[in-house]
Amino acid sequence: MMSRLAPRWPAWLFWWQAACPQGVSAQQRTWAGASRIPGPGGPWGATGTSPLVRRGSSSASSCAPEVVLTRERYSVRRLPFSVVSEDDLAALERIVPGRVITDPEELEAPNVDWLRTVRGSSKVLLRPRTSQEVAHILRYCHERNLAVSPQGGNTGMVGGSTPVFDEIIVSTALMNQIVSFHNVSGVLVCQAGCVLEELSRYVEERGFVVPLDLGAKGSCHIGGNVATNAGGLRFLRYGSLRGTVLGLEVVLANGTILNCLTSLRKDNTGYDLKQLFIGSEGTLGVITAVSILCPPKPSAVNVAFLGCPGFAEVLQTFCTCRGMLGEILSAFEFMDAECMKLVGLHLHLACPVQESPFYVLIETSGSGAGHDAEKLSGFLEQVLGSGLVTDGTLATDQRRIKMLWALRERITEALSRDGYVYKYDLSLPLDRLYDLVSDLRARLGLHAKHVVGYGHLGDGNLHLNVTAEAFSPSLLGTLEPYVYEWTARQRGSVSAEHGLGFKKKDVLGYSKPPEALQLMQQLKALLDPKGILNPYKTLPTRT
Repeated sequence: MMSRLAPRWPAWLFWWQAACPQGVSAQQRTWAGASRIPGPGGPWGATGTSPLVRRGSSSASSCAPEVVLTRERYSVRRLPFSVVSEDDLAALERIVPGRVITDPEELEAPNVDWLRTVRGSSKVLLRPRTSQEVAHILRYCHERNLAVSPQGGNTGMVGGSTPVFDEIIVSTALMNQIVSFHNVSGVLVCQAGCVLEELSRYVEERGFVVPLDLGAKGSCHIGGNVATNAGGLRFLRYGSLRGTVLGLEVVLANGTILNCLTSLRKDNTGYDLKQLFIGSEGTLGVITAVSILCPPKPSAVNVAFLGCPGFAEVLQTFCTCRGMLGEILSAFEFMDAECMKLVGLHLHLACPVQESPFYVLIETSGSGAGHDAEKLSGFLEQVLGSGLVTDGTLATDQRRIKMLWALRERITEALSRDGYVYKYDLSLPLDRLYDLVSDLRARLGLHAKHVVGYGHLGDGNLHLNVTAEAFSPSLLGTLEPYVYEWTARQRGSVSAEHGLGFKKKDVLGYSKPPEALQLMQQLKALLDPKGILNPYKTLPTRT
């Protein structure tokens, strides 16, 4: 395929493959020497570290400063829940024998979010293995008025999976069994604690893919993905989990097991109850099992990493890409120059193209390598010839594809090493997507270390991040509510895919009308009248 198309492709498109012989690992050579297009070099020549990283409950080293308790940093009042007693511990031990964790050292990690911005003070963590055990736990907690914090991989960005006070943590880590997989329909049924990357590996061995891909795939749980309605890197191709999740098993606050774990693609009978729990962040019920439709695994995948001279050119490249690549386009990601600098500075990953104000990562996925290469060739010739793209590189084998994806997927990790991070996950009209980043740079000036913008351009999703040396109430006051008011004026959403959790719950009104908020409160009161499920999260504080 490569030799046939060679006369039509610019020489630089082969640089990545030709300079990386088989058997040479990423650690054995620099990206700069392996993939850079001849010309001016980038700012880093460091050897690339492994592009795959597992996001755990904390990215900081053991010498990092202790995270301030959430109740001390934020204005939040503990609700009148019961306090766990010795009798409660004995009762819970009977429900999950040997899986009641009270050791303070073991509780440190699950009490802190991955970004190290919020910290609870839970004294108890439970590790059920079955839906029945979860049901017994919630029934007991409901009777005793004990608050519960459901927790999967604890990889969220908005403090949704960590306790705020002393809520009992119910971990799904041991609920990690695959129930069934149908080789014809592609329907996967599994427990909520299955790690996304492990599910992906399982179905890929059978010729399918999970319709969700995240930077945190090595740690996040499928139940947490569904509970937050995670978007991720495959949204452009496969859409929302609201469309690919076929059924759920959920345990309600009073211990009732709601089994809607259908594997049918079409079921038009009554209300679609699973939609209540997708994106509810554990506030309406605890998801214990998931049925999800997995599409066939593409046999041909290509990734192009391109440099663009401006954001207007990024938009035009997307329009051209969508028109010329059509059904094989599976991802279109963008990042600004500041993102690339941070990835280089903190992770020592070198930029594979010449320095540019913006970069885009384009992935194609299809069933015919020749067909896809033909379309990609035409697209690349068009954007290069028109000046929309000034530089780029192409990867066609899995190892190099992962290395290019690492530049995008590990931005969050690089930001976390730059200091305290103020994170905003916004949906905006495409033509205004980057304007807020420019506005904030002017507004904040030297008060911030870095203001960066990146995200899923194909979905209209901007990840706006501001870093500072440490948390600053004055800087937060400059950012909020300015960011939310700006977003509301564009009729955007204050949360595109991360959810609301603890940090964003009080800004829901910028995206939803009062009538919608009232109905949400009524649904919460109906399904969880005592409010024990993930309190202080998702819904605005009642005044």
